[in-house]
Amino acid sequence: MRKFTLSFVIAALFAATPSFADTAADVEKRIKENYPASKVASVRESHVKGVYEVVLGRNVAYTDVSGRYMIFGHLYDMQEQKDLTAGVLEELNKIDVSGLPVADAIQTVRGNGERKLYVFSDPDCPFCKKLESNLAQLDNVTIYTFLYPLESLHPDAKRKARAIWCAKDRSKAWDGFMANGKLPEKDACDDSAIDRNIRLGTSLGINGTPTIIFGNGRVAPGALPAAQIERGLAGGKAQVVKTVTGG
Repeated sequence: MRKFTLSFVIAALFAATPSFADTAADVEKRIKENYPASKVASVRESHVKGVYEVVLGRNVAYTDVSGRYMIFGHLYDMQEQKDLTAGVLEELNKIDVSGLPVADAIQTVRGNGERKLYVFSDPDCPFCKKLESNLAQLDNVTIYTFLYPLESLHPDAKRKARAIWCAKDRSKAWDGFMANGKLPEKDACDDSAIDRNIRLGTSLGINGTPTIIFGNGRVAPGALPAAQIERGLAGGKAQVVKTVTGG
């Protein structure tokens, strides 16, 4: 019903808009002139005649040629059963993994370690525990786990993250805690990486755990099954599992 409603609103709204013999460049110019505070990255024709796709920062909107009306949401091709907005958003939200500070992550190498995964995870998140069991099925992969305690949901998670980070074998301590809840005694160490990870995750817009970042920069929230992770590692699009993250 939601998909139908959005399509209906777009059609009804833009059908009542005066006709302009304009191009996408004209529409972009008009939007920038009318809304100078908006960060318009691009404007292009959408799959719907008379409707333009507008990229605003990391968001996508749809407008008519006047640039006056904006609809934020996903545009669907119902005949093809395809979400036309999802791919745009996925590209916008890609992360440059070369800039990730892997020195602040727990490194786990399996097999030859040639494939790379970057995971933001909370020690008290049940979905993160589920993800760990899925990750255990992978081979020939290096997993960088950024400890990312969400204190608003899990008040004790930061203490646990610090203890795991300060263990002599961080990877073993992490695996042990996520598998059986056994927390190592906290050794004295520089645990400032946990605070840096929190700042990093916030700056990247990561608001739930677990969140996976593949080597090509694609972001996938949730406890993905091993088969979907394999697909993402191969460069394909990993289907996002509809779960509540951060729980």
